[in-house]
Amino acid sequence: MRKRVIATLLVLVFLLSGFSLFATAPAEEPVDYGYPLEMDTWLQDAKLGPYEGAQDWDEIKRLANEEGEVIIYSSSSRIATVGAVFMEQFPEITVTYFDLGSVGTVEKTISEQDANLFNADVITTGGSGLVIHELLGNFRLVNFVPDMYVDQIPEEMREPLLMRIVEGYVLMYNTEVYPDAPPISNVWELTEERWRGKVVLKDPMASLTNKMGLWTMVSHADEFAAAYKDMTGNSIELHEGVPDAGYEFIYRLLHNDLIILSSGSKVAQASGEMGQTDPPIAITGYTYNRYNASKGYANGIVTPLTPFENIIAPVYTGIARQAPHPNAAKLFTAFLLGDISITLDTVLTPPYDEGESAQLLQGLGPYYEPGSKSPRDTVPLAQGGEAWYDLDSWIVDADFMWFEGLKVQDFWVQEVGN
Repeated sequence: MRKRVIATLLVLVFLLSGFSLFATAPAEEPVDYGYPLEMDTWLQDAKLGPYEGAQDWDEIKRLANEEGEVIIYSSSSRIATVGAVFMEQFPEITVTYFDLGSVGTVEKTISEQDANLFNADVITTGGSGLVIHELLGNFRLVNFVPDMYVDQIPEEMREPLLMRIVEGYVLMYNTEVYPDAPPISNVWELTEERWRGKVVLKDPMASLTNKMGLWTMVSHADEFAAAYKDMTGNSIELHEGVPDAGYEFIYRLLHNDLIILSSGSKVAQASGEMGQTDPPIAITGYTYNRYNASKGYANGIVTPLTPFENIIAPVYTGIARQAPHPNAAKLFTAFLLGDISITLDTVLTPPYDEGESAQLLQGLGPYYEPGSKSPRDTVPLAQGGEAWYDLDSWIVDADFMWFEGLKVQDFWVQEVGN
């Protein structure tokens, strides 16, 4: 009897241990990435963000063709050309685009998403502070970097959000009137009496790119103070209520009858049109130098110049939250960066949006011009833009734009009204 009891107990022990061997381990708690629930579900389905995994481009293209459309909110009118070239390569996908300008792109994205409307697939615009902190920081955008380009793009140009192009912000002068050299060599000269009413720029309140350029000047107060002393031999004296030399430059510029226009093309015409006798100096995008070829202007870049010659402003691209066509958005993002085969030895000839050059540059073609640069370090500069690497450049600081930009804006608005 005792042996039977022991045997029974041994069988029970064996069975219990067996059950423990085959028992299901407790399920791991899902990782909470902080996204809203409906966005998190979309991210998983779209294989984006933390759920991206390996990028299967055959699968992405197949799904993109099934989606059949990609909707773009853009700050640039040239998105129309990009869309046309994209549809030539991917005829099963219709590109619907909205040319909104930088301010309009951000505002439309925010207003629609706040109304629980998720219409856009791709958002591409300038405006460092708003884009990084308001759109990306508030889960309105998702960063997506096509994996074939990762090794060609410096980390600071693909994180936290992909830059599809970087553009310069410079001073331009009329080379017909001043054929030997620029008429100034220090930016403070623009605040002198001889340049009263002869400095022109696009309204920064209507353009995030122009706002980034001007506000970046304010962020370099120490350099502006040193430049003033270099020019005059004296330390700068600030007007009442003006906090530092960066603000002081803006103050004096505005009070020297600064001309504020509604568009960048008008600014480029004002400084560069031929046949003038006393043209203004323009503070504007380097890319408007393209009008020298297309419109016969005579704009040149002011260099050498103290304390800066070029301000580098990024144009970002991201996939919109809960995009209805996420795979088409991925495909379009890759298209914006140009063919993977481009190297520094690739010969690209104008017109860049036609023929073989267009096939290689793809979505980069309409922006491939002097004053613009691909984030890819394997893409050569456009003809006429070789000076980019020689210019003394500052880069827009997204944190300054976000945390200090409103103070600068208030100052600007106040002084414009005075």
